[in-house]
Amino acid sequence: MGWFRRRYLDLLGSIYIYNEHRGYTSIDRVLEAVRARSPDDVALIAAIEKHRADERKHYLMFKRWFELQGKMPLRVDRTCGHIDRFVEIMFRRTIDDLDTEAIIASDDEFEKLCRVISLTEQRGYRQVDILLRHPLVTGDKVLMRIFRIIEKDEPSHWAPYDGWLKANGKRDPKWWERAIDSFIHSELLFLKLPALFLNPFVARRTDWADAQEPAQRLATPLPVGL
Repeated sequence: MGWFRRRYLDLLGSIYIYNEHRGYTSIDRVLEAVRARSPDDVALIAAIEKHRADERKHYLMFKRWFELQGKMPLRVDRTCGHIDRFVEIMFRRTIDDLDTEAIIASDDEFEKLCRVISLTEQRGYRQVDILLRHPLVTGDKVLMRIFRIIEKDEPSHWAPYDGWLKANGKRDPKWWERAIDSFIHSELLFLKLPALFLNPFVARRTDWADAQEPAQRLATPLPVGL
């Protein structure tokens, strides 16, 4: 049982740290688009900047959690990234291949991106609520503190995107968009997580994901106590 719990938490932390890093680096692209589209909308830009800072903070918290255990995260990739999979399905290309210029120029493309981000963040909030009551998680005090901070931060993360959609008369997500979100979550939970759990050859990272990032992108402090 001890091995089972350690393996589960190892994978959980590795998937979360990947997604948090993917989150804040992807938001840099969103900020680029918003600043170009709406340079005078200081409230929207500030809200997205806060979202970016929170994602960076969450990444650092998971990084610290691994450091306290004296080990590196397992090497997971974009197949375990919720936003990665959502963007690939909705835009038919990876996040790295997204055409930022097209998103800047097109209301339809930006609207679609806002819905993808909003649904992803709401999914994350619901998952954290589950994990805070998960018997394999509750025994880890540091991890519980991390998830409580994430739970507090999350509602402000989808607010700017929902706000933009409402302010511009755009529609709410349709049933099929919500179905895609549910499919991606189920795919991770019932296929990818078990496969990784049972694969003894999953290697650990040899460096941190932010190791090569410019210094000005790394200025998010850890919360007190982590």
